[in-house]
Amino acid sequence: MKKTLLSLFLLMSALFLIACGSSSDSGKNNSSSAGSSSSESGTGATADSIKIAGIFSASGGAAALGEPEMQTLKMLVDQKNAEGGINGQQIELVTYDDKSDQNEAILAMKKALTQDKVSLVIGGTTSGNSLAMLPLAEQNQVPYISVAASKQIYVGEDGKARKWVFKMPQDDQQAVERILQYLKDHNLSKVAWLNVANSYGTGGHDEFVKHAPKYGVEPVIEDEFETTVTDAKPLLTRVKKANPDVIIVWGTVQESAVVIKNIRELALDIPVLASHGIATNQFIEVAGEAANDVILPTGKLLVANSLEDSNPQKELLIAYNESYTAKYNKSASTFGAYAADAFTIATKAIEAKGTDSAAIRDFIEQELGEFVGLTGTFNINAENHMGLSPDSFAMVRIVDGKWTLEN
Repeated sequence: MKKTLLSLFLLMSALFLIACGSSSDSGKNNSSSAGSSSSESGTGATADSIKIAGIFSASGGAAALGEPEMQTLKMLVDQKNAEGGINGQQIELVTYDDKSDQNEAILAMKKALTQDKVSLVIGGTTSGNSLAMLPLAEQNQVPYISVAASKQIYVGEDGKARKWVFKMPQDDQQAVERILQYLKDHNLSKVAWLNVANSYGTGGHDEFVKHAPKYGVEPVIEDEFETTVTDAKPLLTRVKKANPDVIIVWGTVQESAVVIKNIRELALDIPVLASHGIATNQFIEVAGEAANDVILPTGKLLVANSLEDSNPQKELLIAYNESYTAKYNKSASTFGAYAADAFTIATKAIEAKGTDSAAIRDFIEQELGEFVGLTGTFNINAENHMGLSPDSFAMVRIVDGKWTLEN
């Protein structure tokens, strides 16, 4: 009897050790809400692992943007850990899904900084969420690399760069001016400006009002629509009466698709331009035939194969798209590219300076230098915590459901 019990005890102990060993291997690819975190790390991760956080809108209204951001970061962490990590240390990625909700984003940021004790945060899918999260980064003095567009994210009210915040996407100003230049080049001067009623929309509108006069562009109507819009026809009836040369729809995927569908249904036969917030294949899927002939500024990922071979981004863009497609069985998006650039910059900083948050911040601002990324060529400095030039944008047109370079 004693021998039987001893054998059973040894068998159970062995099974327990095997289970423990399995749970410390590669992390599971699942994200958590702000109420709980999902921790992922490579084989052999220990308490000395490098800890970073990813906070994205992987569900909810902004999921078309946040899901590829989350997936990209997970993929790159897995790849980096498989290569041996950073300076021999594995990366532990703590992820949160803020469900496209600002309060959830704030809660996730607080947990990442005060409970998870991460060295750096990547995320903030929407401008509203990023703006809500950044005060915590500043207070806790931890570098925060945002993947949202608003210029206010990295520029404070005093006009200076926020000390602990960096940003990957091009500015609203750059996108607006790229559109205005296109209008000027095509002699389209009377504009119907329509923006989503949130911080992303108002940020774009502010830049439009500021810069339109120098391009000879005059708004004949300026209005807004809700993120939850289901029928924009009353708004578009007012637009039709204003008799514009062109309509600019400034929003992200879901709400812009509704407005543009309604434009087609009302047979408003004038050019439609949109913001870089719709630069994902999901917009084409949601808008359907209505997406055709929409023109917008976007990063070059969507037209990578059409770039000149001499373009320094071309090989990077194609390689990223191939890796993402192989892993997730769908094409990469420009939003995922923002997360990829953030992660690459973070790894460069950690390789050079270790996990001290202040040293990471200082490296990104002072020592990174010129960095060719998926979004463009960055030159971050003390005055500019974004560092992209306007030529990081290409003007594209959707033709037969495909992205094409606009001449």
